[in-house]
Amino acid sequence: MSEPVVVTIEEVVDETPSVRTLVFDRSFPLDPGQFVMVWVPGVDEVPMALSSSRSISVQRVGDATTALCRLEPGARIGIRGPYGRGFPTDAPVLAIAGGIGAAPLLPLVESGRAPVCLLGARSATELPFRERLSTATDLRLATDDGSAGHHGFVPDLLDSLDLEAFAAICVCGPEPMMVAVGDRLEASGVLERSFFSLHRYMKCGVGLCGSCAIDPEGLCVCRDGPVFPGPVVVQSELGRHARDACGRRIALGRR
Repeated sequence: MSEPVVVTIEEVVDETPSVRTLVFDRSFPLDPGQFVMVWVPGVDEVPMALSSSRSISVQRVGDATTALCRLEPGARIGIRGPYGRGFPTDAPVLAIAGGIGAAPLLPLVESGRAPVCLLGARSATELPFRERLSTATDLRLATDDGSAGHHGFVPDLLDSLDLEAFAAICVCGPEPMMVAVGDRLEASGVLERSFFSLHRYMKCGVGLCGSCAIDPEGLCVCRDGPVFPGPVVVQSELGRHARDACGRRIALGRR
């Protein structure tokens, strides 16, 4: 494994009440969808999607992410990577994001390859990157409480689209949302052109430890993903099992 590169945070942007973007003083080569291992001194090292070539966007969900969200300009963190396989280069792309799942899709949308982006969250205040996305694409919103866009869930927005018009459909968000999107795409006969970015607990980030393996094929999210074709995802444990820090499966219930 490579040693982390120490970077200095130059800017902190509050995206939502629970999401902050940390902008570094160094750029990294990036294929949209790739991730880096982020070392928080004295706390932990965790995988994070790059939201640009020189930024990560962090949602407070645990000790490491809480520590990251407390950092201010001038603080230093370590970056290893980027690692993994990103989204395909096909165009036009339909981008589908739920909450912080918009982070790995943001560079793809801002590259001009995604004429339409679907974005969902619990409420209007939890929609990340709303202004940036709206200037780069036809942004269509869904919120659980109806405070912005469609009153409902992201998969509902698929009904108004001609899915055959897109060369690729790229998805990232909470697992229940991605399962529902996958079911819709499979029913519509376009699953084979879809690609899903998975987030799993990782230790090494390079496929050695196996903590992020997914059944039934034993693929590692860090090495073989984090972006996988739709047919692989719907046959995987997505939505059925999560993984703990030791890589053991935790049942989530049947889909």
